[in-house]
Amino acid sequence: MEYKNPKIPEGINISDENPLKDFFAMLLGISLVTALIIMMLMYLAETMVRYIPFEVELKLTENFPQLSNIEETPQTQRIENYLQELADELSLAQQLPKEMKITVHYLDVDEINAFATLGGNVVIFRGLLDKMPNENALAMVLAHEIAHIKHRDPIVALGRGLTVSLAIMSLMGAGDSGFSEQLVSNISLMTVLNFSREQEKEADHQALLTLQQYYGHVNGAEEIFKLFMHSEKEHSTPLFLSTHPQSKERLESVEEFSQQCESEPCEKIEHKDLRPLPDWISSH
Repeated sequence: MEYKNPKIPEGINISDENPLKDFFAMLLGISLVTALIIMMLMYLAETMVRYIPFEVELKLTENFPQLSNIEETPQTQRIENYLQELADELSLAQQLPKEMKITVHYLDVDEINAFATLGGNVVIFRGLLDKMPNENALAMVLAHEIAHIKHRDPIVALGRGLTVSLAIMSLMGAGDSGFSEQLVSNISLMTVLNFSREQEKEADHQALLTLQQYYGHVNGAEEIFKLFMHSEKEHSTPLFLSTHPQSKERLESVEEFSQQCESEPCEKIEHKDLRPLPDWISSH
């Protein structure tokens, strides 16, 4: 057999495709796999954290920064006591589990906001309280935040936030840095305004059930949404509504609830007057 040594064609190991195309295809594949893994971890975290006892939440919040006013005055303390009493009554109407104690904090600042966080803590800002036309509207806000705690939404938000943050830290190789300690020490911030639209809708519905139980009707609940619809039209949505469904949609839900209640055996009272806020609050 005759031995032959053919000349190897040039460029045999070079692809006709642009190498950047292969690089971006590989990058896209890695990104999709990473996103899928994070989504699976988030789902597991949201499912499992619901089984964490509420007592654990209380321990997690022992070292939280002070949520109330740094320099309390007799007036701010009086307002906070009023909000706490109303929240306690709404908690009973909402049949909150005994181990879930709601603690209301009042912040004397202009920000239009309110939120629920770990350990049964609810924060109300003066800016939002000043917008309340009556107690019924205020009760809708409080009952909504109490519902988040009842549904364990803050601990779910914590699990979701920690999962994403830790996953990103792992990808960035930041696991040994001081950032991880900072992340854990500020977990309270991760639960603020971080609820899904579905969680917000469920909290709204639970709040309406609470008002129906407490007042015998849900009149006044719609006023807060009418009030904020004007802000949305001016593209100046308050922080309180920044992650919530649109006020028009929520207003329709209130009207639908009222109509449904009229056709079903809901508890009714003859007079559906709205309760005014105490005079000393409106003049503070």
